[in-house]
Amino acid sequence: MSDTLRTYDVVVIGAGPVGENVADRTSAAGLSTVIVESELIGGECSFWACEPSKALLRPVLARADARRVPGLRQAVAGPLDVAAVLAHRDDIVNHWQDDDQVDWLNSVSVHLVRGQGRFDGPRQVVVSTPDGDTVRLTARHAVAVCTGTGTALPDLPHLDEIRPWTNREATGADRVPGRLAVVGGGVVAVEMATAWRALGAQVTMLVRGSRGLLTRMEPFAGEMVADALREVGVDVRFGASVTSVTREEGDAGEVRITLADGEQLAADEILFATGRAPRTDDIGLETIGLTPGDWLTVDDTFRVSAINDGWLYAVGDVNHRVLMTHQGKYQARIAGAVIGARAHGELVDDSRWGPHVATADSVAVPQVVFTDPEVASVGLTTREAERTGRRIRVVDYDIGGVAGAVQYAKGYRGKARMLVDLDRGTVAGVTFVGPGVAELLHSATIAVTSEVPVERLWHAVPAFPTISEVWLRLLETYRG
Repeated sequence: MSDTLRTYDVVVIGAGPVGENVADRTSAAGLSTVIVESELIGGECSFWACEPSKALLRPVLARADARRVPGLRQAVAGPLDVAAVLAHRDDIVNHWQDDDQVDWLNSVSVHLVRGQGRFDGPRQVVVSTPDGDTVRLTARHAVAVCTGTGTALPDLPHLDEIRPWTNREATGADRVPGRLAVVGGGVVAVEMATAWRALGAQVTMLVRGSRGLLTRMEPFAGEMVADALREVGVDVRFGASVTSVTREEGDAGEVRITLADGEQLAADEILFATGRAPRTDDIGLETIGLTPGDWLTVDDTFRVSAINDGWLYAVGDVNHRVLMTHQGKYQARIAGAVIGARAHGELVDDSRWGPHVATADSVAVPQVVFTDPEVASVGLTTREAERTGRRIRVVDYDIGGVAGAVQYAKGYRGKARMLVDLDRGTVAGVTFVGPGVAELLHSATIAVTSEVPVERLWHAVPAFPTISEVWLRLLETYRG
C-alpha cells in the first residue's frame, strides 16, 4: 500500500459523459486536470442507460416501421432474433470494456485515477484505489462533482433481497424474462416495456398515479404511447401501487407482488423505474459542510451555492436541473469554460444565452422517448405555460395528414403541437408524437432557442414529401 500526493488545477469526480466533457474543456483551457472514477469510464449513459437501451430499441422500432410499409410487412412478420439483438447491444457497449474511453482521456491530456473519490476538506479529494493504495488530490482552482444519479428505489420491506431490476439490469440482461413487471410510468419504464415486450416477455406496467404515462410531457403523448403498448400486449395499469414484493427461493425464483388493493401478481423479474437519486452519499460531503445524499444546488454557472468561496462545481444530474445526458454535456461544456475563464482571471459572461450560463436548461430542453410511437419535445408544455402565466396559443396538427407521413408508413398515426408565445410572436414549445419524429426535434430546438419569429418561420420551406412538412401545416393552422 502507498500514499501519493498530487496537485492539479482541476479535479473532476465522476467520469461519465458529463465529467469527461468538463475535463475536456478545462484541459483545453490549459488547466491541468485529473478525473476520478470508481466504475467504467463513460459512466451510466455509455454502459447502462442511453447506449444499451437504444441498442435494444433500434431493432424494435425498425421492425415496427417496416411492418407499416407495403411490400415489407410479410418479410418482417416473424419474431426478432433475440440473440442477435443482445449481441448488438453488447457490441454497442464494447462488452462493458472502457479501453476506448481511457484512450480518449489520454488524447486530451486528462489524467485518470481509478477508485472511490471522497472529499477530505476544501479542495481536497482522497481516492481509495482498487489495489488498496491512497491518492490524495489537491485542486488549485476547482473541484467538479459529476457523479450523476442512481435508481431511487421505493421504501419496501426487504427489497434488496428480491434482487430487483434497475435500469442497469434492464439494459444489461442476457436473457428474456418470461414475465416482466415494470413499476413506473416515466421514460425508462415505457422504453424498457417497449423493448422487452418486443423481445418476447409478457409485460405488466404498474403505474402508481392515475394521470397516465410520461406525465411531464403533453398528456396526448402518454395517451398515445399507452394505447400503442396495449396494442402490442402490454398490460398497462394505472392507480396500481405496490405495497410488498417477495421472491421464491433460488436465483430464478418467482417474484410475488402485492398491490394496495390486495391483488397479487407474479413475475419472473420486476423492474423499478421510479425516479433517480443523486450519487452523493459516499463522496465525503460532510467534510465540506454539506449533507451526504443531497442534491447539489448550483447557480447558473454551476458553482455550488452553499460553498462561499466558489471552488466547488456540480454538473449534470447531480445538480437536479435537468436529468438528461445531452443536457448534462451541455452543462459540462459551459462549466468547463467558466472554470477556465475564472482560473485565468477573465470576465464571466452570465447574461441570458451568454457563453457561461446554461439558459437552455430552463427554456429549451430537448427530449426523445424511443417508444413506438416516438415522442419528441422541446420547450414548454401547455401545463407549464399555464402554470407560469404565459400567454400562448396551442396549435395542433395530425401528422398523418402530411404527405411525407403517408410515404413513411401506411396508416401513419401521429400528432404535433406547437405553442406560440402571443406576447413575443415566437415558438415556446413543440411536441411531436409518431414514428420517426425524433429527427424532427432539432429543428424545433433551433426555433425555440433562437426565438425565431413565427412570421419568419413561414419562409423556412420544408422539403416535399417529408414528415417535416408538418411545420408548414402548423404554421398554416396558426395563420388560419
